[in-house]
Amino acid sequence: MRRLVILILLLVCHASAWAQTAALRLDDSLAVASAGPFLQYLEDPGHQLRRQDLPALQSGAWQPALNERGNVNLGYSRSAYWFALPVSVVSNDVEDRLLEIAFASLDHVEVYSPDSRGVYQQQVAGDIYAFDQRPYPHRNLVFPLQLPPGEHVLYIKVVSQGTLTVPVNLWQVEAMHIHDQSAYSLLSLYYGALLALFFYNFLIYLSTRETVFLFYVAFVGSMVVAQASLNGLGNQFLWPSWPEWGNVALPCGMAATGFFGVLFSRIFLNTRGNFPRLDRVMLAFAVLFALIMLSPLALAYQHYALLVSLSGISFSLFVTWVAVVSYMRRNPGAFYFLLAWSAVLAGVVILGLRNLGWVPTNVFTIYSMQIGSAIEMLMLSFALADRITVMRKEKEQAQRDTLNAKQALVDALIKTEQELEERVALRTKEIEAVNTQLRHKERELRYMALHDALTGLANRTLMNDSLKRALARAARDKGIVAVLLIDLDGFKGINDTYGHAAGDLVLQVVAARLRKVTRVSDVTARLGGDEFVVVLEDIHGVDDAVRIAEKLIRELERPVEGGLQISASIGIALSVEGQLAEDALLRQADKAMYEAKLAGRNRWHVSAEIFMTA
Repeated sequence: MRRLVILILLLVCHASAWAQTAALRLDDSLAVASAGPFLQYLEDPGHQLRRQDLPALQSGAWQPALNERGNVNLGYSRSAYWFALPVSVVSNDVEDRLLEIAFASLDHVEVYSPDSRGVYQQQVAGDIYAFDQRPYPHRNLVFPLQLPPGEHVLYIKVVSQGTLTVPVNLWQVEAMHIHDQSAYSLLSLYYGALLALFFYNFLIYLSTRETVFLFYVAFVGSMVVAQASLNGLGNQFLWPSWPEWGNVALPCGMAATGFFGVLFSRIFLNTRGNFPRLDRVMLAFAVLFALIMLSPLALAYQHYALLVSLSGISFSLFVTWVAVVSYMRRNPGAFYFLLAWSAVLAGVVILGLRNLGWVPTNVFTIYSMQIGSAIEMLMLSFALADRITVMRKEKEQAQRDTLNAKQALVDALIKTEQELEERVALRTKEIEAVNTQLRHKERELRYMALHDALTGLANRTLMNDSLKRALARAARDKGIVAVLLIDLDGFKGINDTYGHAAGDLVLQVVAARLRKVTRVSDVTARLGGDEFVVVLEDIHGVDDAVRIAEKLIRELERPVEGGLQISASIGIALSVEGQLAEDALLRQADKAMYEAKLAGRNRWHVSAEIFMTA
C-alpha cells in the first residue's frame, strides 16, 4: 500500500514538472506558432472568475484544451472559459507578437498579457463590438502583444453563444502581414466569383423573367452574407458599426441561404409536378428556415445556431437525394444540380460536424463551406445554363412547328381554292352552304346574347327567364326552387394587386368550378363583376341547397393557379310552390349573402324569411 502511495506521488510530481515546462517557446526564428498543444482551460459556469482569482497552472484545476481530435473546440456552451497559455520568450529584447484567434464569430474575448513590469494588460474584442473597438484591425480577432524576455502566462477569456472554437496562433507581425496577403487574395477571388454569378444571373432574370433565376440570385446573396460573417469580412467591411447584426448575421445568413435554396430547388427540379410528396417536405423545410431566420427575436443565439447547423445538414442530405431521383428520371439539368448539392452537402456536413466539435478544426474544415459553396454555385450556374439551352431548343422547335403549321395552312388554302373552283357550277350547294353558315351565326348570336362572354355562363337575361320558368313549374308541380347568390371574397384585391388579367382568370376558374359542383339541369349564371347565381330545381328542401352551398365553398376556397386565394359568401333563398316572384327571391338571396359576409365571409347563410314563411 505504501509503495502505491509513493508511486502516485511520483506521478503527480512528474506531471507537475511537465506542466511547468510545457511552455510555448518564442524566438526570432519562429514566424508563427500554434498554441493549441500548450493551452490549458478552466470552465467558469457562473461567469464569476476574474483573472486575479484564477488558480495556478500547477493546481490541477486546469485541463488540456486540445481534444482528442487535435483541435480546441468545446462545442456549444453558456459557460465562460478561461484559457492559459504559458510562453517562454528566449530573445533578448521585447518580442512583438500578434495573438490571433482565427474564428471571427466569437462573441466576447478578453486577452491578458504581462508588460515589462509584470502587470497584466487587458484587451477586448468580439463580434458583439463595433469593429473600430478592436485592438487590431483584422477580420479575425487579433491582439498585439509586447512580451518581455522570460517565462509568462497569457490568459484568454472566451464567452460565446455560438460554437466555442478557439484556434490560437502567435504570429510575428511581418509574417502575419505576408500570410494575410495570400488569405485576402483567395477570399477576394471567392467573393468575386460569387458576385459575378450573382450579377450574371440577375441580368438573365431581367431578360427572361424566370423566377428560378431570381431565387438563385437570392440564394447566392444569402450565401455571401453568411460566408462574409463566418470569415469576419462582414464585420470588417460590410457592417463594421452594426455589431447587433454582426452577432446574428452568420445563422441568419445560413437560414436565408437554406430558405432560398429550397425555393430554387423546388422550381428547378419541378418537385411540385414531378414529386408531389417530396414537394411537401421541401415546403416544410422552407417554413423551418423561415422560422429560423425570425428566431433571433424569440430564441437564444445558441438555440437557433444549433438549429441552423442541424437543419442545414438535414436539408442538404434530403435535396441531394431528391436530385438523385430526378437524375435517374433524366430531368434536364439534374446532373449538374446533383454535383452542386453533393459539393455543398460535403461542405455543410463538415462545417456542421466541426461546429458540434465532432471533427478536427483545421484549414479544410473551417473553409469547407466556402469550398463546397464555390463548387455548388459554379455547378448551379452550369445547370441554369443547361436550362437556358433546353429552353432555346424548345423555342427553336416551337418556331419550326409554327413554320410547318403555316406551310400546312398554305397548302390547305391552296387545296380549298382548288375545291372551290371545282364547285363554282354547283350554285345550289353554294347557296345551301351560305344558309347553313347564316343559321350557325344566328345560333352564335343567340348564344352570345344569353351568355356571359368571359365565363360562358348564362347571363342575367337568360337567368331571369330560366328562373321565371322554374317558378312556374314549381307552382304547377308543387316543387321547391332555390336560389344561391354567390359573391367572391377579396376579388377586388386580386384585381388591384395582380391586374385584371389575373381577375379574369379567377372568374373563369370560378365558373369552371361552379359547373363541376352543380347539375346539368341547374342554371348557373354570372350577374356581373364577381356575382354568380345558381338556380336549383327538384330539391326536397333547404338541406339540399345548403349541401350544394357547402360543396361550392369548399371548391372555391382552393387556391387558383399561381397561388391566388379566394373564397365566397353565399346567400340562400327558397320559393315553395312558386309562392315568390323572381325579383323577391333574388332580393332575399342577396340579403342573405350580405349577412354571410357580415358573419365573417367564406360561408353560407339561409334567408331568415324562409323560416318565417314556413
